[in-house]
Amino acid sequence: MASGHGNIPEEVIESVLARHDIVDTVGKVVHLTKRGKYLWGLCPFHSESTPSFTVTPDRGVFHCFGCGMGGNAIKFRMEIEGLSFPEAVRIMAEESDIPVPEGAGSMQSAHNPELDRLLQAYEWSAKLYHYLLKNTEHGRAAMDYLRSRKFSDQMIDQFQIGFAPDRWDTLLQFLERRNFDLAEMEKGGLLSSRSEGKGYIDRFRGRIIFPIANRAGKVVAFAGRILGEGQPKYLNSPESKLFNKSRILYNLHQSKASIRKTRQIVLFEGYGDVISAWESGVHNGVATMGTSLTENHASMMKALADEIVIAYDGDRAGQAAALKALSMLESTGLRVKVAVLPSGLDPDEFVSQYGGDRFREQIIESAVSTVKFKLIYLKKNHILLEEDGKIAYVKEALQVIASLHSSTEREVYLKEIASELELSYDSLKQDCNLLRASMQKNMPEGDNNVKRWNNGRHKKGQVQARALLPAYHAAERSLLSLMFQDGDAAAYVNEHLGEDFNIDDHAAIAAYLYAYYAGGKQPDISRFLSSLQDDRLEKIAASISMMESPPDWSTQVLDDYIREVRKYPVQRMMEKKREEMIQAEKAGDFLRAAQIASEIIALERQ
Repeated sequence: MASGHGNIPEEVIESVLARHDIVDTVGKVVHLTKRGKYLWGLCPFHSESTPSFTVTPDRGVFHCFGCGMGGNAIKFRMEIEGLSFPEAVRIMAEESDIPVPEGAGSMQSAHNPELDRLLQAYEWSAKLYHYLLKNTEHGRAAMDYLRSRKFSDQMIDQFQIGFAPDRWDTLLQFLERRNFDLAEMEKGGLLSSRSEGKGYIDRFRGRIIFPIANRAGKVVAFAGRILGEGQPKYLNSPESKLFNKSRILYNLHQSKASIRKTRQIVLFEGYGDVISAWESGVHNGVATMGTSLTENHASMMKALADEIVIAYDGDRAGQAAALKALSMLESTGLRVKVAVLPSGLDPDEFVSQYGGDRFREQIIESAVSTVKFKLIYLKKNHILLEEDGKIAYVKEALQVIASLHSSTEREVYLKEIASELELSYDSLKQDCNLLRASMQKNMPEGDNNVKRWNNGRHKKGQVQARALLPAYHAAERSLLSLMFQDGDAAAYVNEHLGEDFNIDDHAAIAAYLYAYYAGGKQPDISRFLSSLQDDRLEKIAASISMMESPPDWSTQVLDDYIREVRKYPVQRMMEKKREEMIQAEKAGDFLRAAQIASEIIALERQ
């Protein structure tokens, strides 16, 4: 069994499921199209070009026929945002103003003492580094550097910035004195193994330390910036049980209140940018962990906001990274804008030179559309004073403009280019229309949106047929499906079959279901899934809940299925007996063979 509910009261879970509609929850991440009683889309949990991901609104359940992932709204948020069950419930409760009792759901790792020890070690290490920066001779140079970068004492405290002295054993001794298991600390990324001989050394030395927290605000990693010259400039904690770079956004724990209010995220490249922006009044900023943006990050942001402002560095590398990030973010359906910084400046430097007000007004609030940004980006690659440069730029710009669906948008950008480069608007429009026509002609079948959603599936509009199940297996699924929909059906099966299912997972689901109804609860597959708290069982139950079951059942229907379930072990036994009989005949033991034959006849009668 996976972790428990983290002592979250049942009524909180029920309120969360009641307030978070499955279609709204999934629809923020997946483009859904109605087909029959299901909504279909491309699965966010595995790559696919044909929709096999379904949502059943009336049951509050999602299920992917491709990868088998399934569950309710809470499960979807857990998987998309990399949360534990208690974390997901707490976050969803906050979003709907559902009160959660103090301390409930805080047992994020109660089932894992090793994670608890590691969280404790990170918390204490962060405090130690912060103390060393602010109160010791070791930290003076680092403090001077931070002040020269215009970091105020308030920001240093709020972001718990610290300093790791340039010594081998500062943290090692600190952890040893507190009896932490050093091998565990090395695995968790606080220490490194010595390159020669046994033992450990501090991982971070001579670096300014930025603690990285998870969504719950617990420190799970560090980023260390070298003080002075040296490589690498930034050193991150390695991936560990606590820290997964593609699932964590720096400062999300502090910015989520502002994000929830504005439904907007400002995405930065570095920690310093986030901190400077915070001081400028931009409280919805986050950054990736020194890696490029991943699909996981994009999905997380999609679940939290409707719009992203990319505020990467103004140099060539930063702008190229912004171009890459915007296409990934746009593909999730988010509105994207790009903050344009003067060439060569990063947000942190801009704030330092021009102040927070100008940064907020001229950079963040004046962020441009993605099309505008692409045109600015292309323009930088050409010398527009030369005819060749001008023609090359126009060709590339038309590629961008021609792909826009809205004729009004196309007109705006074409007029802008026409006046800027002193060209005829009519000839630009004509070239653009010709380009659009050739684009549509060359578009592969099923590539535009309408076709993708209507034709992008297997023949006869079906997901690929799954292998036929053995009769007893299909009967067990049918029984569970009816039991999900009706407490009386479950009571009848409990009385006549109990837990005698042939497949262990089905027996486990049935046992949970009997307990669920015994608690006086009404049929509700979404709520039942939350009571399972076991990944595999949730997926199987979600898959069974998608079955088409007759709304009216009779005891005869249940009896037929039960008979099929009970028949299987008898058939297995008969096969075994037949093999034994053949072996006895081969060995010349005809008396034993005759005895087995009569046992087989008795089994057949059964």
